[in-house]
Parts: sequence; structure tokens; C-alpha cells
Amino acid sequence: MAEHLTPPLLCKSLADDTRARIALLVAREGELCVCELVCALGESQPKISRHLAQLRSSGLLADRRQGQWVFYRLHPDLPDWVHDLLRLMLDSNRHWLSPETTRLAAMGERPARSAACC
Repeated sequence: MAEHLTPPLLCKSLADDTRARIALLVAREGELCVCELVCALGESQPKISRHLAQLRSSGLLADRRQGQWVFYRLHPDLPDWVHDLLRLMLDSNRHWLSPETTRLAAMGERPARSAACC
């Protein structure tokens, strides 16, 4: 699916504030668990999961299961132009994402990637 990601589809995927913040946080961190995104964004788990499903169906994100937990990362088959654009957006807008990165950094007991989450 990621190989079919077009500029209009990417823009539609990121047009929502919550989805844009999720995508940039994942790009910044490499991989995040749903519980980390809930903490960082201060939103409910169902809302975060709904937005994650949209980002996954667009081909922007991929998931992996670790026990009962689901971790999200940028899709490994994303074209270079998508990585470049996300990096530019992230580098140019750190202040916009500052509240979320602060909450994420303050999250106690962040999950280890090889251990069970939360």
C-alpha cells in the first residue's frame, strides 16, 4: 500500500491535526505504542486508534504486535520523498509538536520495545 502513496493521499492523511501529530511523533521516535500516543496527545484511546487505522490504511504507517500491544512505525516501503517531507515538517515545526513531546518525555514507565507495554 505504501508504494501507492501519492501527494494528494498523503496530504489528506495529514490534513487532520491529530493524524499529523501522530505521524510526526512516530517519525521523530521511530516507533510508538498506542499507550504512548494516548499520553502524548492527551486524547482517548478510541480516538487515537481510529486515527491510527486511517494512517495505516493510507499506507503511511505500519504496525506490529507484541503480545497484546500494538506498536506503530512509518511504513518500511515509503518512498524517499515521503521521508524527506516528514523530516522537513518535523525539523521546521518542533515548537508545534512541543507539548506532545514534553508529555511523551514525562511519561513514566514507557514501554521497552522488547518487553510488554504499560
